[in-house]
Amino acid sequence: MSSKSIRSLVSISTVLVLAALLAWGGSRGGLLVETSFGILPIFVLCAVLAFAVQWLAFIPAYKFQTEHFYDLFGSLTYLALMACALILSGSLDIRSLLLAALVTIWAVRLGSFLFIRISKDGSDSRFDAIKPVFFRFLTAWTIQGLWVFVTCSSALAAITSESTLPLGWVGLSGLLLWIFGFGFEVIADHQKRVFRRALQGKKGFIQSGLWAYSRHPNYFGEIVLWLGVSLVALPVLSGWQLVTLISPVFVTLLLTRISGIPMLEASADKRWQGQADYEDYKQRTPVLVPRFSKPLVIEVAQ
Repeated sequence: MSSKSIRSLVSISTVLVLAALLAWGGSRGGLLVETSFGILPIFVLCAVLAFAVQWLAFIPAYKFQTEHFYDLFGSLTYLALMACALILSGSLDIRSLLLAALVTIWAVRLGSFLFIRISKDGSDSRFDAIKPVFFRFLTAWTIQGLWVFVTCSSALAAITSESTLPLGWVGLSGLLLWIFGFGFEVIADHQKRVFRRALQGKKGFIQSGLWAYSRHPNYFGEIVLWLGVSLVALPVLSGWQLVTLISPVFVTLLLTRISGIPMLEASADKRWQGQADYEDYKQRTPVLVPRFSKPLVIEVAQ
């Protein structure tokens, strides 16, 4: 076995250990259900389902060497987990239904957006080097399972919790925060799509609309909406369940330190570094958190 395969197996093992620890903590004080393997926490079953969906999807993806359905299955996994949690727990209180709705709306919107984008682009360069290597490609799908499980863990813990409470002001605050973040992400994605369409094959980078206030406003919106989900969930979480509040922290670290902003910033620097308008844009525009005390800038296609 090659050293790369060994590293991939280590990565997969690490991911599964992290998921197991979160599953243990998030299931404390949660509802149980009888299965053929005995009585198990519903939260744990959701964790198993998150990875099972990814591994099943990986089989045809590897066979046909395609990443076209990677993001789509990520979104479908969110829907599967919300359905699993609601059905098995029988939770029909306002908080549980609201959390499931918020996660579902986000997942459907983002999944369809990413699927349409890759259908038009034809491929995703992130997978060019790893698709042919079994364990490296499997690692990517396994990490997606962790991403799905961790990001919606606070929602899952609340839905499967033994505790029920009125939505309250904390829950309402979380809902308003989610609406703001979701709107921010949707508008930013739409503005970038319109900009790319207007380029008609020319080279250029967007620096208007929300992109005049942040270099990655869509990611800012995503972080905020997951913070909103955690706030909605918070009142019914207690003890070890509180570990699921790592959700927005995880999303932030993932987007700012691992797969989101670092990759996009490196790609943009490779294309436009040294170009006066690009260097000016980087200097005056924050990477993530918007700074609204600045005028809009209308960009010119290069």
